[in-house]
Amino acid sequence: MTGVLALSVPDAAFEARLREVLRSRVEFIELIGDDLVAAGGKRIRPLLTLLSAQLLGASADRPGWNAVLDLAVCVELLHSASLLHDDLIDDADTRRGQQSAFRRFGNVVSVMSGDFMLARLLTLLAEMNGGPALTRAFGETAGVICEGEVLQFQVAAYQEYDLQHYLTVIHGKTAALTELAASAPATLLKAGDGAHEALCIFGREYGLAFQMQDDLLDLAGTEAQIGKPVGGDLREGKATYPSLLLLEGPHGPEVRRILERRAAQDGDVGRVRELALRTGVFDRTREEIRRRAALAVDALQSFPASEARHALETLARREIERAR
Repeated sequence: MTGVLALSVPDAAFEARLREVLRSRVEFIELIGDDLVAAGGKRIRPLLTLLSAQLLGASADRPGWNAVLDLAVCVELLHSASLLHDDLIDDADTRRGQQSAFRRFGNVVSVMSGDFMLARLLTLLAEMNGGPALTRAFGETAGVICEGEVLQFQVAAYQEYDLQHYLTVIHGKTAALTELAASAPATLLKAGDGAHEALCIFGREYGLAFQMQDDLLDLAGTEAQIGKPVGGDLREGKATYPSLLLLEGPHGPEVRRILERRAAQDGDVGRVRELALRTGVFDRTREEIRRRAALAVDALQSFPASEARHALETLARREIERAR
């Protein structure tokens, strides 16, 4: 990616600040914080925050960058808190190749450590320029994340399979936070409504494309690609974009029965994969992913060309490439 090395991205300074913010007098909380820093990960969400701030003219050699860095830390804390809760909900054994926190320390420690992260980010937001507006944005996003997670279980329980429910769920699971990550710098830096809305669109469409691609791989990919058995969504009764397309076609009744019994019979996952491949559903899903990613790129065209804009566009175009 040409010129990206000239940009400030999540690096040692970010990791050091994250570790500092997670300091606690309680050893178990400290250990979970240390695990978060050590595990690393892609840091896509704080990367969006740092790149968006630079798109708006901020830089590490100008006054106010520390607040930008803290904002990126807040985004990562909200994400990490949600992961701690998700692992408990999903009964997950591992996270980023390590034993999940609730397996290691128990339910109470894991949940309360997630709440500790939320408390820390609220403290940081309170000290920022535009703190009330940022706190409101983070609070609203946290609410959307919770609603998306619960709606996913509700849809499976009531078997209410439709596209609008699906989009609401994946917005809550993924796109709400990428939308916040991309747009929060506009609030911090007082960039104006136009810039804020453009970055909201970018973050939202990028996040939707990202989650739809993960959902596609859950059915169309291999265990080696996704690191777990294929068809996990079907086994949990979750209708993703490919299965929703199948529900609209001539094989809809059969696919609905498989969803309703949560792919409990031998061959259920293979049958849905076969139908999706034969009817072109995988290709139609890839086209929708490419469309969403293109909308994300288009949203940035109101900003002047820059290294930061190019870096953000590259992230979105990566989803187009992943969908090929």
